Amino acid sequence: MIKEKDLYFLAVKVFLENKGKLFISKDRFGDWDLPGGRLLPAEFNTSFEKVLARKIKEELGKNVKYKLGQPIVFMRHERTEILLDGKKSKRRIFAIGYQAKYLGGAIQLGKNHEQSKWLEINKLKPEIYFKGGWLKGIKDYLKKTKK
Repeated sequence: MIKEKDLYFLAVKVFLENKGKLFISKDRFGDWDLPGGRLLPAEFNTSFEKVLARKIKEELGKNVKYKLGQPIVFMRHERTEILLDGKKSKRRIFAIGYQAKYLGGAIQLGKNHEQSKWLEINKLKPEIYFKGGWLKGIKDYLKKTKK
């Protein structure tokens, strides 16, 4: 019996920290998220670091400076999305989560995000903001970086 293979979209996310705080933003659909996102079809051979640079520029503005660290968390998230034709479909996303340090520059949220927060990491209760695979990823990150 041949089993059907699953289909995942690939994303890169960044755990952007500044002085003990973690940056999150709320997208236009009402979900809290980390900066980053999916690779475009033309980015198949592009480094993940360059994809992240594009996503940071789109979501946080061209003036944001950061120092990218190593991948620290791998996440699997499932959600329903509205497609271009208006239909809804379930999407599965596999994301690589990188550590990063915010170095400065004014944050200007992109067109797909309406709100942002810097949350104190040592007081963060991720279940207030996240669900599904993103919640598990944030919890894994907090465990790995606990000081």
